[in-house]
Order: sequence, then structure tokens, then C-alpha cells
Amino acid sequence: MTIEEFREKAKDEEYAPGWDEIEAGFAEVYGDAEPSHYGTTITSRAMFGGNEYLDGFSIFTSDKGYSHIVTFGMSELYADEESFGGEFSKWGYEMTMKLKDTAPQNCIWALNMMSNLARYTFTSKRWFEPNQYVGSAKDPQSINLSKPECRITALLVVNDTEIKTRQTIYGELAFLQLVGITTDEFKKVVDDKSLVPVLIERLKADYPDLETDMERTKNYI
Repeated sequence: MTIEEFREKAKDEEYAPGWDEIEAGFAEVYGDAEPSHYGTTITSRAMFGGNEYLDGFSIFTSDKGYSHIVTFGMSELYADEESFGGEFSKWGYEMTMKLKDTAPQNCIWALNMMSNLARYTFTSKRWFEPNQYVGSAKDPQSINLSKPECRITALLVVNDTEIKTRQTIYGELAFLQLVGITTDEFKKVVDDKSLVPVLIERLKADYPDLETDMERTKNYI
């Protein structure tokens, strides 16, 4: 697309090329299946002085027995001429997560968690990359605060196992999947980062798409 073609399309107030790219990426896996969509309150968004940096989330129900969540807002969603032709679309990725639960209403806690991670990135200017981890070894808490008994207390960041990286008019758009891990697993990868690929491969033996099972108690390293 040329800049002239972009300017012509941008005359349409509903033109959202980044949003369309996210939906196109998921359509390659889910076809024309309709996800559950959760939008954030407009007045709470950062552009209006609030502390919400995402526009919303979609949750797809996978035939494999999990909910597949994707964020909208880590990448450039709408018409923005300054972003045209860039190397990365805003932060260069959207976050995803796969929860071993097919009821979208049971995933709301994960949306809140992802909102907090987005807020961290936008305010600290520190973004996520594959093979990173998120958690606290000193004060481990369940990633689902409403279920403190859960042993999944940290996150591993990987490339989404199904949704491919896309090249957009704003630059690269990757899909980074958050994978829940236990406190013991987290401590071990913090001590020795070379164990990250080991943990990933062992998890895939029971969770081929690295879906997060909040009932999991087994450690894989």
C-alpha cells in the first residue's frame, strides 16, 4: 500500500487496519467463528486521562478445549500516518493466553491481569519478548488472585503456538503467548535461563499448545 492509498482509506473514520490484522491472524486458525469480545470503558482509556491502555479483548473457544484470549491495543489499531511504514506496529505485538477453560466468563481475571501487564509496558516503556518470564520469587501469588490456592504463580512468554507473526503497514505484529508456570519452575528458570526451552518442551508433552491449566500441580523441571 502506498502512502497515498493509505491517506484515502484513512478518510473513513472506521478504518482500523491494525485491528483488521489481528482478526485476520485469528481467522487463519478459527475461520469465521465469532469470539466473545470485551471492550474497555472508553472514559477509562489513557487517551482520555484514564489508566487503561487496551481497547479490548477477544476470546475464541478452541476445539482443543481451551479459551484463546488476544488483546487489542499493544499494536497500532487505527489510522495513524506517523506509524505508516514503521519497523514495528507500536510495541510490535499483542498478548495472547490460552486457558484450559471453555467458558469465557471464567477468563475475566486473565483480562484484568493482561490489562495490568499492558499498563506496565506503556508506563515503564519496557516490553516483553519470547523466553522472558514474569513473577516474584520472594512473594509468589497465584496469577488468579481470586484463587490463591492455585500453584500457577508466574508467567513465561513465548511466541503463540498457532497465530503467526504478521507484516503490516505499521510494521511487524507478533503474538506473544503468556504461559502460566509454578513457583518452582519460575525459580529454576530465573537461576538458569537455559532451562526455558527445556521447560517449554516438557510442558508441550501434556499441553501441546502451551495452554495454561490453573489446576496443574505438577512441576516440569
